Amino acid sequence: MLDLRLQALEYDGVIHNSERFRMPRTSRPITVTLGDLQERVDTRVQSGAYASASEVMRAALRALDREEAAIDEWMRRQIEESLNDPRPNTPATEVLARLRTHHARERKKRLTK
Repeated sequence: MLDLRLQALEYDGVIHNSERFRMPRTSRPITVTLGDLQERVDTRVQSGAYASASEVMRAALRALDREEAAIDEWMRRQIEESLNDPRPNTPATEVLARLRTHHARERKKRLTK
């Protein structure tokens, strides 16, 4: 006799209706110590916004990837803008001399307070 019972399975944050749909794991499980962040993960899962802690962590990593990509893009624009700046370059020795003078003045101010 054919068993038609459906089992709800959660696999990598996706609910599957039957054992026959289980796909091989494409990643290996890891242990992460979250400390105070664990409560924030649990709150998101309990709210129903995420199906599992793994889903929360994947969403967090995707958000981190987006943030890093935005910073990288900003840095590329800043570098490109700097390279395209028509003003003449300032020799490094001049920049360093100005910095030393500035820091010496600031240090003297702090010491005289």
